[in-house]
Amino acid sequence: MVTNLTGKPQFLYDKLYCARGEMENRIKEQQLDLFADRTSCHRWWSNQFRLLLSSLAYILLETIRRIALHGTDPAQAYVSTLRLKLIKIGAVVLRNTRRIRFLLASSCPYQKLFFQIAERLASG
Repeated sequence: MVTNLTGKPQFLYDKLYCARGEMENRIKEQQLDLFADRTSCHRWWSNQFRLLLSSLAYILLETIRRIALHGTDPAQAYVSTLRLKLIKIGAVVLRNTRRIRFLLASSCPYQKLFFQIAERLASG
């Protein structure tokens, strides 16, 4: 690595260079998995709103990852994996005055993980 920054090389690599790479990975993850690069509207406000929704979705999934997935296998999973396992599932939603119930298919492969996350979010 060649740089004009002053400091110990190991510190610069660990604290600056690696952190920058990690940040770029998160930006790429948002662009590819949450469609932040989709700016096909002709109006600026429409594209800005799409980017805002993508950013909010990323914050929501990152919060779920940090709070509800701590100590589980998908705690380090990509956003695309979280979307596939937790959001893109078929369910029947029953809503009454006091509660909302999700009825998942008995063959749902991620049912245990889904309910574990729901329990952690409800208690938290």
